Amino acid sequence: MPFIIAALSIVHLIFLHQTGSNNPLGLNSNKDKIPFHPFFSIKDLLGIIIIIFALVTITLIDPFILGDVENFIPANPLVTPVHIQPEWYFLFAYAILRSIPNKLGGVIALVISIAILLIIPIINFPKIRGNQFYPFNQILLWALLNIVMLLT
Repeated sequence: MPFIIAALSIVHLIFLHQTGSNNPLGLNSNKDKIPFHPFFSIKDLLGIIIIIFALVTITLIDPFILGDVENFIPANPLVTPVHIQPEWYFLFAYAILRSIPNKLGGVIALVISIAILLIIPIINFPKIRGNQFYPFNQILLWALLNIVMLLT
């Protein structure tokens, strides 16, 4: 997205240099225009220099002023920090791994929970295609959704 915005800004500047800006009345206003290069280029260059100066000053005087306090806590490889959590779409897998104390058992449960979703379409060959004829499947579907939401 930033590259698209930058490209559109460059295209806008190109068209602005070629055709000039327009006013709502459609009148020719060439006599009110000032040239782009010396005025706006110097103004933009001054703004960029001020921003770079501010960033260099922050970096050289106090580089940790914008940092997080938790970066200075000594690492403990045996304990996962509380603030580290996966994205919302991995929370069910994270809950499965945390709920089983055995590491191998947690990994097996996680693989089975994903393998079920891959195996069920292969082994299901119903003669009637509508789900309204299978109330037990509807119960299983809502149970699955409830379990995923509870784990998340």
